Amino acid sequence: MPKMKTRKAAAKRFKITGTGRVRRSKGGGNHGMQEKGRKRLRRLRGNDMVHKTMQKHIKRLIPYG
Repeated sequence: MPKMKTRKAAAKRFKITGTGRVRRSKGGGNHGMQEKGRKRLRRLRGNDMVHKTMQKHIKRLIPYG
């Protein structure tokens, strides 16, 4: 049986935590910063968790996770 390949696009965007949840970065903080408020940019800074309904799909793309 051949090994399952990792989807590299998914591996770059998502990380699996120690408890098995999927972590992702928030979108919308790369350009056009001067139009966005400071409060909005502060909210975009941290990481976010993927919703539990999507975790199974993402874990399938990252077999080692």
